[in-house]
Amino acid sequence: MMTKEQIAQRIAKELKDGMYVNLGIGIPTLVANYIPNDIEVVFQSENGLLGMGPFPFEGEEDADLINAGKQTITTLPGSSIFDSATSFGMIRSQKVDLTILGAMEVSENGDIANWKIPGKMVKGMGGAMDLVASAKNIIVAMQHCSKDGKSKLLKSCSLPLTGIRCVQKIVSDLAVLEITPQGFVLLERAPGVSVEYIQERTEGRMEIRGEVPEITF
Repeated sequence: MMTKEQIAQRIAKELKDGMYVNLGIGIPTLVANYIPNDIEVVFQSENGLLGMGPFPFEGEEDADLINAGKQTITTLPGSSIFDSATSFGMIRSQKVDLTILGAMEVSENGDIANWKIPGKMVKGMGGAMDLVASAKNIIVAMQHCSKDGKSKLLKSCSLPLTGIRCVQKIVSDLAVLEITPQGFVLLERAPGVSVEYIQERTEGRMEIRGEVPEITF
């Protein structure tokens, strides 16, 4: 199985030069560490920032510079800071080319649940609903199974939904999958992981189309 860093590294291969990219909380924030050297992307944070840089070194943090997950960040030359209303205007008008989110569940038709577990305290959905409703392209970074071994790639989500039919691709610790009208399509598998192993751990419909290569880094 892949580590969180390897999931982020694989997702970074999806980035294209000139993209405006929103990174969700958790594994998605690690994608910024693996940007290919030959491209330039601009990271957008929904609390009001374009041009987000890497995480600061210890002792160099600025408490006034945070991302949507309240982590301290840095800014790059040419970055811009503005209010959250302007930021969500960018999101809702589809100015963001790619959104990378974490998820607790994804269904075979592209529904995503990533904001609430019933019975647990939450502060609210935050910007997730706007992102999934407006994004041109959504990639989910997630664990394939829960801690007790149950699949998180399902026929239908059991948790409260964040968005409906909006996810295009999933990179889990086991595989890269595309979502199509026929369900999940297995594109790549984690190094050393068999197709059969992935099938056993995917509750939703999953198609195998020919030889499935291993992910390379």
